[in-house]
Amino acid sequence: MTPRADRSTGLRADAARNRARVLRIAREQIAAGDESLQLNALARLAGLGIGTVYRHFPNRHALVEALSAERFRELVEEAQAAAVEEDALAGLHRLLRFALERALDDPGFAAVLESATDAAEQTSEMKSELDGAVEELLGRARRTGVIRSDVEADDVRRLLCGIQHAVRTGDGGPGRAEMYLDILLQGLRPPL
Repeated sequence: MTPRADRSTGLRADAARNRARVLRIAREQIAAGDESLQLNALARLAGLGIGTVYRHFPNRHALVEALSAERFRELVEEAQAAAVEEDALAGLHRLLRFALERALDDPGFAAVLESATDAAEQTSEMKSELDGAVEELLGRARRTGVIRSDVEADDVRRLLCGIQHAVRTGDGGPGRAEMYLDILLQGLRPPL
């Protein structure tokens, strides 16, 4: 008799436990300051064969996506809330601040957010949901004349990733992040 399938992931119970173990060990490594996430080392620390780890995470990016899934879901929910906020510009500003704080707090999440390709279908689906909510928000902002007509959801994501990179590589703190966000918002306004 084979172990029962995990209903949430479609995995057998033992496979779901192994996947969860690798994710737990990876989170522990990150918490300890090791963000290298070398799959061979994680397999050893989890007490699993390297093949088992690679079946779940064929590369480091796939692992980072899995580690970022919850945070990405929170961003999608925040974007959906911002999309229905009465003041579209205030919703956009709140969403950008939320996303930037998360990206600065978690370099792995930032990498998933800016990546052009996704390892998991779940990540692609969340990016699509995010872009849909942001596009709805931008559409409302365009109709009220508070942002440029040529700005799209993908542009906003790329610009936000640029700010995250500028803050992370510079010597500025939260004040710089807020200044860069203000500059971005000014740049999104329609030309005079």
